Amino acid sequence: MPPGFALVGAGEAGAPKGVNPIDIRHGSRLVDIQFPAAQATTLKEITLTIQLPLEDSDLAPATETGSGVLAILPDLAYRRMSIVNVIFYGEPAMDKAWVLIDTGLATSGKAIIEAAEHRFGHARPPSAILMTHGHFDHAGALEALARHWDVPVYAHPLEFPYLRGENSYPPADPLVGGGAMALLSPLYPRSPVDIGQWLRALPADGSTPFMPGWTWLHTPGHTPGHVSFWRASDRCLIAGDAIITTGQESVYEVLTQRPEMHGPPRYMTSDWQEAMDSVVELAALEPETIIAGHGRPMRGPNVTARLHELADNFAEIAIPTTMRPNNR
Repeated sequence: MPPGFALVGAGEAGAPKGVNPIDIRHGSRLVDIQFPAAQATTLKEITLTIQLPLEDSDLAPATETGSGVLAILPDLAYRRMSIVNVIFYGEPAMDKAWVLIDTGLATSGKAIIEAAEHRFGHARPPSAILMTHGHFDHAGALEALARHWDVPVYAHPLEFPYLRGENSYPPADPLVGGGAMALLSPLYPRSPVDIGQWLRALPADGSTPFMPGWTWLHTPGHTPGHVSFWRASDRCLIAGDAIITTGQESVYEVLTQRPEMHGPPRYMTSDWQEAMDSVVELAALEPETIIAGHGRPMRGPNVTARLHELADNFAEIAIPTTMRPNNR
């Protein structure tokens, strides 16, 4: 449990009467997370569950290049920003364009700029920012970076309401289980950002701006306009949160980055049928290398096999047994 938070079980001091909850206390504030008696009623029932374990031998080789950036291919690198990855596409040569994919948390902007300047040079902004989706941990620094660099931001049109200040995402679902990250999810920001003056639609022909050889794929479920990026020449997949490679519901797994093949983060996934269809589509690509929004990059035949296993058994492995009715 992160510092400052404590679980309050049914019958304990501070727990509401007449319910069977595991609530969360943050200081003197009791966060309203109540589990009906027919659902989880003990901490044991909501602790982490490993979906499909992977081995350390399945990790994609990565080279530290400075400022916390790890390169997994000559033109593809990432930096972990606390709980989420941001991705840098482009070779460091000064005469070539580069692209930022996702922007981390609201506190990530300065570190992203420093990492970009270390990798690509000072006074060399990206040609564009590409968004897999607009959740708080992927678009947190988006407004600040778009303003700083004054570059276009590309996303699927179905994400536009969340990127130009119009709509908030649906409330997170703490009933999905898996650990404290899920329990805390009602506290996560879900308000939209507003980068309307920089926002552009991804090309309708599937091409990816400033990333020759890549196509974007609509992979909804986690959000309506979620996209992933695919390069067929080396079978490289930038998955976003359509699939992830650690258990994002658990603080322990977030801290240790234990490798596993995992469906989208449960507490923020809004349409499980679409999420399943997206995973089936990604498995059919037979990716060799996968870099996701959460977890370390993975590579090799065992990773591909585990992705197929996830796709073939998605309902049993990834879909939570307890959730809000409108998330089914």
